[in-house]
Amino acid sequence: MPVTRADQLARLAAAHGVATTYEGSDREVVHVDDAIVVAVLGMLDVDATSDEAVAEGLRAVEERDARQGLPPTVVVRHGERLHRLGTAARIDLEDGTSLHVEADHDLPGDLPLGWHAIAAGDQTSTLVVAPPRMPDIRPTWGWMLQLYALRSADSWGMGDFGDLAEFSRRAGTEQGAGVILVNPVQAVAPTHPIQRSPYSPASRRFANPLYLRVTDTAAYRSADAAVQAAVLALAPRNDTAEIEHDAVWDAKHAALELLWPHRPDAEKSFEPDAQLRDFATFCALAELHGGDWRDWPASLHDPAGSAVTQLRVELAERITFHAWLQQLCREQLDAARSAARDSGMGVGIVHDLPVGVSAGGPDTWSQREVFAPAARVGCPADAFNELGQDWGLPPFRPAELAAAGYAPFREVVRSVLRHADGIRIDHIAGLWRLWWIPPGEPAHRGTYVHYDAEAMLAVLALEAHRAGAIIVGEDLGTVEDVVTETMHERGMLSSSVLWFERDWDAPGQPFVRPGDWEPETMASVTTHDLPTATGWLDAEHVRLRASLDLLDGSEDDALAAAAADRESLMDLVEAEGIDVDDPVVALHAVIARAASRLVLSAPTDVIGERRQPNLPGTVDEYPNWRIPLPVSLEEFFDDAHVAEVIAPLQAERPRD
Repeated sequence: MPVTRADQLARLAAAHGVATTYEGSDREVVHVDDAIVVAVLGMLDVDATSDEAVAEGLRAVEERDARQGLPPTVVVRHGERLHRLGTAARIDLEDGTSLHVEADHDLPGDLPLGWHAIAAGDQTSTLVVAPPRMPDIRPTWGWMLQLYALRSADSWGMGDFGDLAEFSRRAGTEQGAGVILVNPVQAVAPTHPIQRSPYSPASRRFANPLYLRVTDTAAYRSADAAVQAAVLALAPRNDTAEIEHDAVWDAKHAALELLWPHRPDAEKSFEPDAQLRDFATFCALAELHGGDWRDWPASLHDPAGSAVTQLRVELAERITFHAWLQQLCREQLDAARSAARDSGMGVGIVHDLPVGVSAGGPDTWSQREVFAPAARVGCPADAFNELGQDWGLPPFRPAELAAAGYAPFREVVRSVLRHADGIRIDHIAGLWRLWWIPPGEPAHRGTYVHYDAEAMLAVLALEAHRAGAIIVGEDLGTVEDVVTETMHERGMLSSSVLWFERDWDAPGQPFVRPGDWEPETMASVTTHDLPTATGWLDAEHVRLRASLDLLDGSEDDALAAAAADRESLMDLVEAEGIDVDDPVVALHAVIARAASRLVLSAPTDVIGERRQPNLPGTVDEYPNWRIPLPVSLEEFFDDAHVAEVIAPLQAERPRD
């Protein structure tokens, strides 16, 4: 049987981890258009535009495989002999010592955890030795917090790191909560319009100064009364109907400028490390040329170029200023973590990690060799999003990531865990494969590109082990079974949401008893992308989507389906013997009984907020990420209904 061009293209695609078929949300096999495969291969610098190019590409793959000795990164799990070297090698351990391995011998199973190196001939590879499994997590309950929405008497227009510390302290000491999940607080470009979505940061390696509490800085405490008064006079309104990110940024930026000369260590020389220097340089250049480096003069596109080198000298003061802001973020994040620990929380603060970064931000500027800048990641079409999803974020290039010893991913994970007791990985399926969308194509016209999940999980597990942190993966939606199964094998929690805990194969799709939920999960009533408890119970999400023409069918049909869902859920409540007089309390009584190790509520749920934080499929049509809580932090902890709603959680999951 003759080999066709399609066969050849499929072979070439497979060699580079590009899918030519995949299983859709309906479990049917989807064949990817050849043009999409060719386009995605092109973003990996593989030419497949002609038969000759495909043939040449296959020859290059054969030559690569023939000459390759050690892979660029070797991953083993501690205590397991999983990798046999074909040649004699020297293992250079992280502690500076070395050992030798004979040819055709397994790597020793007792290698210490850590980042090591293998030297064989003229080749050096990164060796990652990771823990085989994370420790078990003691069951507890807590909060999932949209920090920007949490305003207090001391806030400047939005919730801040000071509010996080105070919320954690009071949640732990007064309510007995054991964990706080926080929305991503990664850095945005310091230019208007300030990015509102916490899931589209400019950098995943640095924090967002928008969350700084200006008055909690040593510079403010060191300033004289006149300067302090000038700083306080800059405070924006704290009672706006929506969070005004630009106004908050302008006020805090101006205040920090005033305080900059008054920092106690102003006379000391400060030399940031290379990563912080590049980030701060980007921020200084963004103030002059805008927040997207792709729009800068061409001479500034290369961080190591002569033009940027010269500007590092000319802009030294501004670069140091932006590095100082990161120091302040670290101090206040550490203070929040300490407050959680001191309150007696069993877990503490878990920080959320977005899928990626903006295409024109500091990470792609300084590390562009590991990114595919023209690609956008998202999701294919499914029952909930018939046109797919386009998140507009450039992905890592798998081969370049491996060649770099996964250092770029390690740096991202470390940056989060520096101030965290846990890390939640948004769209954790992306460690296995990501949906790449070529330029000019809609979201549903893309394909999957595969990654080395074993290596990515090893990085994650090793860094979490060293930080004493837990790992939670968001695996909602269309996710391969191997993702969830592997997480549970490794002691990582997956995600459970009350709205989705149903027997989808049974008639009527009844809700599953909470005692039968998967134990290795972090459970909640809802998420930031879904209706709140009150909104779901009142079908507010249906009316909202209908008003924005986001429903696939009629509003009447959607309302009828929502009513049936509510009835089915209330059937479960009654079957559990739970009082239904207050449905929100009842829902919390349900999740309190979940077999899940962690159970979380949201402030929006317990206070009866109808609006969800984010409505997927909208940008300006809905106030995504701009909705403040209708009560202050102080009012929240004094609210009698809050106490009533969380009582089942406290009863079912008491602190020892």
